[in-house]
Amino acid sequence: MTDSAFLAPGEYIDSDHSAVREFARRHAKGNTDLERAVSLYYAVRDGIRYNPFLDFSTDKPFRASDTLAAGEGFCVGKAALLAACARAVGIPARVGFADVKNHLTTPALRARMGTDLFVYHGYTELYLEGKWVKATPAFNLELCQRFKVKPLEFDGREDSIFHPFDAEERRHMEYVADRGTHADVPAAEIQRVFREVYPPLYSLGKDAAKERFG
Repeated sequence: MTDSAFLAPGEYIDSDHSAVREFARRHAKGNTDLERAVSLYYAVRDGIRYNPFLDFSTDKPFRASDTLAAGEGFCVGKAALLAACARAVGIPARVGFADVKNHLTTPALRARMGTDLFVYHGYTELYLEGKWVKATPAFNLELCQRFKVKPLEFDGREDSIFHPFDAEERRHMEYVADRGTHADVPAAEIQRVFREVYPPLYSLGKDAAKERFG
């Protein structure tokens, strides 16, 4: 890890935001970076409710501080928040993206998206004990329990990525394409792709708030 950008505030990974810094200070428990990273992972995973029905025509769903303020977010916003919290306590962090097929997506979300392919699924990468480790804080524990999906755990040493099968051994997540890692969220590019791939969902705009997930 040699790039200082992974410790510096970004437009979307705004680790210098006062609310983000306070959240990180409050939840970063332990004496080592690994221990602090693990505690921050669970704080973001379970403290911020997963919700994919957001107004993606604005920047807010992609920004860490806005996700924190809303108390909910989708995978990219939650990944940005975890990265911002890590940077706020001195842990290098970046965001990564992949296209995944969710074989257990809800009928309502599938209808709005028109597909079970989630493009630009976001996760966090943290630099711990000399290597980059993937952490996926998207689905909060309560949501996983409701849908009988295995919650993702994180120990700071092994990658935490979606399970291929759920708690009842049904096909769940399938990774189909890698979109690389970034020092900050490429929001404009994600918005462009969302407009092309999910026109019904993207066109909801402010009306997305009327939809409920889970």
